[in-house]
Amino acid sequence: MLSLFLTIVLPVVILSWGKDKLGLSTQQAFIVALLFPLVYGLYELIRSKRIGFNPIIGVVGVLLTGGIGLLKLNPKWVAIKEGVVPLGFAAAILVSAWMGKPLARVILSQVLDKPRIDAALAERGNADEYERKTGVATYLLAGTFLLSAILNYSLAKAIVNAPAGTDAFNKQLGKMTALSFPVITVPVMIVLMGTLIYIWMTVTKLTGLELEEVMKQPEKKGRTRTKPQPAVAEPPITTERIDRGE
Repeated sequence: MLSLFLTIVLPVVILSWGKDKLGLSTQQAFIVALLFPLVYGLYELIRSKRIGFNPIIGVVGVLLTGGIGLLKLNPKWVAIKEGVVPLGFAAAILVSAWMGKPLARVILSQVLDKPRIDAALAERGNADEYERKTGVATYLLAGTFLLSAILNYSLAKAIVNAPAGTDAFNKQLGKMTALSFPVITVPVMIVLMGTLIYIWMTVTKLTGLELEEVMKQPEKKGRTRTKPQPAVAEPPITTERIDRGE
């Protein structure tokens, strides 16, 4: 919910009513509206400590939109930008598959218990089948980004046509952002969920393990155990110690 509020709701409000209701100039409203998704995307990258598709797409998209608005470029570049960013990720995923290192496996390795899965696959003789089906998952993932690129471009092309740097441009960006959730996010999430279901079914079927068993388990943070100190050997009893009364 916080992500939805910071990346869609607040920017829409500021772009649509920043000048009329909040007393901001056209440029101020544009910059402030972009700051929320930009800061949130950077925060997610730092917090998760790993490269994720969503934060990167968000940050790159915001920076490109900011450049178009501040440089007052032709509004057609908004539609091009909306399509090119996810299309670039789709191309990268396909290239990774052709190079024999599918990104789907890289992503899966972040959430799945790979050593346990590899052992179960080897035991059941399904390692080759697993490799083939995760390769298919890579193409499904690329298809998700391709769908996103088509929907993004079509929506921006249909809405944004006012000159950059104007209040009308801001309001059109606000409208595009508001419609992006039902028109783009929901369909893409449905396709993505279908891909994930395919992956989970493949993994559990080929390994014979339950879903909970193939997921990486978070490290439990308990009390730090104090390492037992090695016993100190007593010096041997000597006549000198006896004389001293020890």
